[in-house]
Amino acid sequence: MTQEPVFLAHALATFSAQWSPRIVTAVNDYDVRVAKVEGEHLWHVHDQTDEFFLVLDGELHIALREPAGERTVVLPKGSVFTVPRGTEHKPYAPAPTAILMFEPTGTLTVGDRHDEIPDHVDSTTGHALG
Repeated sequence: MTQEPVFLAHALATFSAQWSPRIVTAVNDYDVRVAKVEGEHLWHVHDQTDEFFLVLDGELHIALREPAGERTVVLPKGSVFTVPRGTEHKPYAPAPTAILMFEPTGTLTVGDRHDEIPDHVDSTTGHALG
């Protein structure tokens, strides 16, 4: 299969669903996913993998439950953050936001353990682009 460049703005323009990532490419055993997000996701944890976030547009908040207590990190456009494996977290976007994530292929968006999945959150390992 011939690889071609993927323009992230074009990839994001191909879908409108919130919290429903699209796989734009793969690197080794990892998917590179883009998603449109707004409002709350859900509390969840990935037991075996870290989760990398890059904010392409907008602002992402990630609430974290850590041994020292609960805190929230705020990620403006252009910032990155990695949620360590085993850390319970809940992403939230106060306005329409576009994000890019690196996750091992097959990783569920709702993690290994999670709260009840609301209707607006897509429990998926990512959808093909296009």
